[in-house]
Amino acid sequence: MAPPVDLGLLVVGEINPDIIVAGAHAQPRFGQTERYVRSIRLAVGSSSVITACGATRLGLRTAFVGVVGDDLFGRFMLDEMRARGIDMSACRIDPELPTGVTVVLDTGADRAMLTAPGAMASLHAEEVPLALLMRARHLHVGSWFLQDRLRPGLPGLFAAAHAEGLTTSLDPGWDPAEEWQGLQEILAQTDVFLPNTAEARAIGGTSDVAAAAQAIRGVGPEGMTVVVKQADRGALAVRGSASVTSAALRVTVADAVGAGDSFDAGFLCGYLQGWPLADALELAVACGALSTRRAGGTDGQPTLEEARAALLAAGRDLPE
Repeated sequence: MAPPVDLGLLVVGEINPDIIVAGAHAQPRFGQTERYVRSIRLAVGSSSVITACGATRLGLRTAFVGVVGDDLFGRFMLDEMRARGIDMSACRIDPELPTGVTVVLDTGADRAMLTAPGAMASLHAEEVPLALLMRARHLHVGSWFLQDRLRPGLPGLFAAAHAEGLTTSLDPGWDPAEEWQGLQEILAQTDVFLPNTAEARAIGGTSDVAAAAQAIRGVGPEGMTVVVKQADRGALAVRGSASVTSAALRVTVADAVGAGDSFDAGFLCGYLQGWPLADALELAVACGALSTRRAGGTDGQPTLEEARAALLAAGRDLPE
């Protein structure tokens, strides 16, 4: 007997904490100099994990497959994910590798990131249990460019997900090599593609964001949705001949770490509820914006009710 479909979302990806260095002078100056910054804190990180946390906050039952090391950072991440209600039963602890870590340098006006991949690059597609895949409605992967061993098997994993009736999504993340190659095979298996503006332009091969989104959509399957996160300009989504936009939601920003990943969670929540494209995009924009109210990627993530209330206060609405 097949297992029950009791998970809204299965996320496969990297697990790493963020060490967030914040302040106007959060830029190192070499020469053995020392500078004061406003704060340094350890926070839940990784595109995939922040999306999973946002999804559970919105009410989606979520499971995760990933790898950490047997160290302080790995234990911190697993404890935080469990505390947020994520099913961690398929995660692996590798005693031979350190947990991946990202240092975020946040000046307020801009950010830079330094990542040591560690165990995050060791995950294989074959580690995703079929029984877990069969329990889910949707499969999401983040930070495609950072996951060296996952990438080769990912088209097959997405094909297996489709065979079991799941839909799929991919957030490519930034390419540290800035080559932007090798996506064609996985895009052909991707139902929802979630780049930001810079990523869409690089992958689509044009500075025109709408044209880039259409170029990417042309590589994907029929019915593919391309959703471009445009920060303070809101967002754009294209599906077939339809193209919709959503204006940014104005909030008081503590920091923007993980806002795009919270955006992903919001869009997938609306998508899985069968909402019209414009409504799913509105929820995504609200979730991305509201996540910036508190420092770090997860502490400001809204519930569905909070997102709806924020949109209503701005004269915008969501389906019940």
